Amino acid sequence: MRPGTVTAFCPGHISGYFKRVNGTTRADTGSIGAGIVIDKGVAATVTKAGRTSIRVDRVDANGTRSEYAGDSPLLSSVMERLGVTASVVTECHLPIGAGFGLSAAALLATLTALDRLYGLDLTAHDIALLAHEAEVMHRTGLGDVAACQSGGWVVRKGPGIDATIQRRYDLTGSVYAVSFGPIHTPSVLGSQQQMERVSSAFPRRSPKNIDDLFRISQEFAVASGLVTRQVREVIQHCGAHGIPASMTMLGNGVFAYGRDARDLLAKFGEVYECAVARTGARITGERP
Repeated sequence: MRPGTVTAFCPGHISGYFKRVNGTTRADTGSIGAGIVIDKGVAATVTKAGRTSIRVDRVDANGTRSEYAGDSPLLSSVMERLGVTASVVTECHLPIGAGFGLSAAALLATLTALDRLYGLDLTAHDIALLAHEAEVMHRTGLGDVAACQSGGWVVRKGPGIDATIQRRYDLTGSVYAVSFGPIHTPSVLGSQQQMERVSSAFPRRSPKNIDDLFRISQEFAVASGLVTRQVREVIQHCGAHGIPASMTMLGNGVFAYGRDARDLLAKFGEVYECAVARTGARITGERP
């Protein structure tokens, strides 16, 4: 018997650098670049219902839940495409729109749960393709879905979910982040002038190790013109203390790692601690 309610979780993704690649379809349009798949992301709970309702919740450090949004055109569009209705509640413990790949995580978690709820017989590839195409269409992301298909810190060699992705799991310590608010992703991804500057700033080589990832990402953030005054200040402060740090793409925030990273970032705001994720989206619970 099929469950009446299903919960799934998908990790988020912090992008260090990227470059848009335009294909002939949404499936082969996306980005190349590198980043870290993090163990914090989005939990989506879906319940059978005759009409679709969507609520986006944010949970703060004290465990207090608040409604961030009462709808999601992104999630609605993929549910309409599948021809299903449900009550959907997504929950995240990280700032929304701040460069943590949460729109991709919400899509992957919700689709994974809907597949189980209604027995849609979707493969993981089907789910990732639906999510990726939705992100490209709504300009909410280009490479996060591809990265979040599994874990590790990743280097994406081509656009879309079928491109070569190098995954490494040798970052054993925590990654810390601080956020100063969102950056409107659609306006950045939809700006030809900004994308040209991003393209010219894209590094000519792949990172050799995790230190190199932060080094290349920081150079890209500055050269791309995306870095904000607040982000620049934090990055310079971390650099003065030998802490690898860069900008969360696309968000007005900084991610860093190292023994003193948490204490250094705490001077600028609430610090979010993450580990490198080991897997992608998965079912975490179901009820009759």
